[in-house]
Amino acid sequence: KLAFYVFFYTIHDIIFSLHTMQQLLEKYHIELSEEELEKFQKFLEIFMEKNSQINLSAIRDKDEIIEKHFIDSLMLGAFYDIEGKVADLGTGGGFPGIPLAIVSPDTEFTLIDSVAKKLKCIDSFVDELWLLNVDTLCWRAEEIGQDTDHRESFDLVVSRATAYFPTLLEYTLPLLKVWWVFAAYKLTDKEELSSTKKALSRLGGKIMKVKNYDIAEQERSIVFIEKISTTPSKYPRKVGIPLKEPIK
Repeated sequence: KLAFYVFFYTIHDIIFSLHTMQQLLEKYHIELSEEELEKFQKFLEIFMEKNSQINLSAIRDKDEIIEKHFIDSLMLGAFYDIEGKVADLGTGGGFPGIPLAIVSPDTEFTLIDSVAKKLKCIDSFVDELWLLNVDTLCWRAEEIGQDTDHRESFDLVVSRATAYFPTLLEYTLPLLKVWWVFAAYKLTDKEELSSTKKALSRLGGKIMKVKNYDIAEQERSIVFIEKISTTPSKYPRKVGIPLKEPIK
């Protein structure tokens, strides 16, 4: 009898959260296939389980995970065609990389973070979701940016709420091919955006466009940076310096 009630309430919970996910996706005009929706439902379950064991995110509520992690990650697709070889730098709990990989199965994603235990969780997500288009790398941003196999090798770099903008540009632009794009997920902050001028000039980038949107009544932006020239070999500087001494 107990087993029946556990089964009943588990099924009820799954159906309820699936309905909630569909409602939130409709709110933001995001359409997913049935297969994609099933993968996001599965991701929600396994993410919440891992997040209760390892602190991947301070967000614990199901609806907030859907809205502030899943949907926020997917907003990029409304403004930019995701293709080629993509790096997600400082992926943390797998955002935006895993949601983008679910909806872009023909695109190759490399999720990068310096915290091995987080990447171990992401590897388990990738396996359980059967994401054949995702690899992970455990590396510091300052070091991978100087590695000849990865420097200027990506068509798109994404990063979500990772660092102060000038620091973030020093981490990301060395990874990007010339004439391709870095998409920075940020809280809307005109002052921080204006702080990028010197860093962009030194690192070989320029702002293409800024797309603003609201998630859960919070103003957010995706800033698109085009790389217009090769980044000088001195960048990124040694570990810790971009954070302590940002270009500004």
